[in-house]
Amino acid sequence: MHAEPERDWSVSELARRSGTSRATLARRFAAEVGMAPHAYLRRPRMQEAAVRLRESDDGLASIAARVGYDSEFAFNRAARARRARREPVHPRSLRA
Repeated sequence: MHAEPERDWSVSELARRSGTSRATLARRFAAEVGMAPHAYLRRPRMQEAAVRLRESDDGLASIAARVGYDSEFAFNRAARARRARREPVHPRSLRA
C-alpha cells in the first residue's frame, strides 16, 4: 500500500497478498492500525495530493487520478471525510 498508494487496492487483494482471508485481514488491520485499510490509505493519498497541488500546475482532476481516485468528486469526498476527522486542511487550500 505504501509503495503504490494510487493503486485501486481492494480488501481481497490485500488479503491475498498477506495470505489471509478478507475478514481476518480487516479485523487484524483495524485492531493494529485503528481503522479500515481504505481509511488508512486516505492519508498517504492526501499527502501526495497536497504536494502535487503545491508544486505543480496540474488540475484537481489530474491530481485526483494520479493519487488513486476515480474522479474529482471522489477525491473531494475523501478530502471532506479527512477534514471531518480533524486531520490537516483540505489540500486545495495549500495551493499558493
